[in-house]
Amino acid sequence: MNADPAPNDSKRGGLFARFLTFVEWLGNLLPHPVTLFAMICGAVLLLSGLAGYFEWQVTDPRPEGASGRSADGIIRAVSLLNPEGLRRIGMGLVTNFTSFAPLGTVLVALLGVGVAERSGLLGAGIRALVLGAPRNLLTAVVVFAAVVSNTASEMGYVVLIPLAAVVFHSVGRNPLVGLAAAFAGVSGGYSANILIGTVDPLLSGITTEAAKIIDPSFAIGGANEVLPTANYYFMVASTFLITIVGTLVTTRIVEPKLGAYDPSRAEEGIEDATKDMGALTATEKRGLKLAALTILGMALGLLAMTLPENGWFRDPNPNETLVQDLRPMLKSVVALIFVFFVIPGVVYGRVVGTMRTDRDVIDGMAKAMSSMGLYLVLVFFAAQFVAFFNWTNLGTITAVVGADQLQQWNLTGPAVFLPFILMCCGVNLMLGSASAQWAVTAPIFVPMLMSVGYSPQVIQAAYRIGDSTTNIITPMMSYFGLILAFAMRYDKKLGIGTLIATMIPYSIAYLVGWVILFYVWTFVLGLPVGPGTPTYYSAGG
Repeated sequence: MNADPAPNDSKRGGLFARFLTFVEWLGNLLPHPVTLFAMICGAVLLLSGLAGYFEWQVTDPRPEGASGRSADGIIRAVSLLNPEGLRRIGMGLVTNFTSFAPLGTVLVALLGVGVAERSGLLGAGIRALVLGAPRNLLTAVVVFAAVVSNTASEMGYVVLIPLAAVVFHSVGRNPLVGLAAAFAGVSGGYSANILIGTVDPLLSGITTEAAKIIDPSFAIGGANEVLPTANYYFMVASTFLITIVGTLVTTRIVEPKLGAYDPSRAEEGIEDATKDMGALTATEKRGLKLAALTILGMALGLLAMTLPENGWFRDPNPNETLVQDLRPMLKSVVALIFVFFVIPGVVYGRVVGTMRTDRDVIDGMAKAMSSMGLYLVLVFFAAQFVAFFNWTNLGTITAVVGADQLQQWNLTGPAVFLPFILMCCGVNLMLGSASAQWAVTAPIFVPMLMSVGYSPQVIQAAYRIGDSTTNIITPMMSYFGLILAFAMRYDKKLGIGTLIATMIPYSIAYLVGWVILFYVWTFVLGLPVGPGTPTYYSAGG
């Protein structure tokens, strides 16, 4: 792989470069992101009133008895511009904010990260990594690590993305380039992985229920149940595709476009993490060794509580798959991030003298929280927007209408998957949750595509491409506000337009590359997308 180029201020010519510049210019004409989210909330309220007045509705595609299905089988637009809507907004304003999924995740994890940063462990670890790692592999390593972090997605968003920015800054490259590369790997490559993650059993369960509509043998526990490993082979191959494509887009498009980093645009104190990139002292090396031994001991303890069948971190009721058995551990990822940063941070701090009392630990946590002021304000309005949009059912109605349109095109050959994937990309811009989107569209597409001869496992693999590639350019993605807040630490004037224009090349390249891989893998080479999963389906076969 070619060496990473040094950042520069040159702007590459060409139509695509001018398009990205136009997107950035147009997006940055918008007001401050907080103001923008507040305005979008108002727009959703007005649109919901219009939809309610004209009684927009669609038939609910989910089968009777399915979770979330409306009682009468009709999905109706809900107006928030009436007394009931006003009461709902008033009573939900606080809980929309406090129950917003990424909020608690981010704050709890950053308490631990703050201790590691205050002690100097984070800075010393980055210096050891930067001074010892080959420079020409840095981008590829960041993208690959970001993709793998999807097994515990909170770690990728909360820890890896800001860490990548610091690492790039440490070697004299634009920190926003590192942030973009990691964001592209974590979120744009959401479905690619070399491990089975928490999303796999979620999607496979929805797919199984949808396939059961036309074939009862696909029931949960039935002979043809869609397993969490249904797409494993294809997702492993996708990991390397995303890594290669992400690396090339970063070095050939994103880094030249962003150019050199201007530290005068950063918020105060952001330079502290990289102000000393000299060789590690003997004391720092000893601190790192003891911190590493501490992490190793904690990891072994975690394995001891996870691997045995009666382990404390396993589901007390045995399940069909190991992922389901390990659900308690996987759902404790945020708590584990907190512990795995605090304890080694204290150990390192005691060795080098930066953590002498409990007050130093508390100061580290407090400093981490003080840096999140903008994020908290942003999340308040973003959480209202997501909640309002969900209440109105506008996203669900749009998904069903789009699915109906695809059905009307009446495609039957492999070409049907291209519009299907593109439709999933579009729906993903409005429904940020992979499981929520699939719960609505699977009952339409799985039976439809099974009826023309394709297995539900292959259909699910195609869906995951569309669901992943537009994550990085939609504000509906739960962590979009967090990434924007991280980016604004390095450029206080950065707007949504700059962030979206930076990520569009990844989105386009991932979509093109992933679709090509899907067609070559499935229809040219005839390879299974997962262990024991056929490409084609025939009733009773």
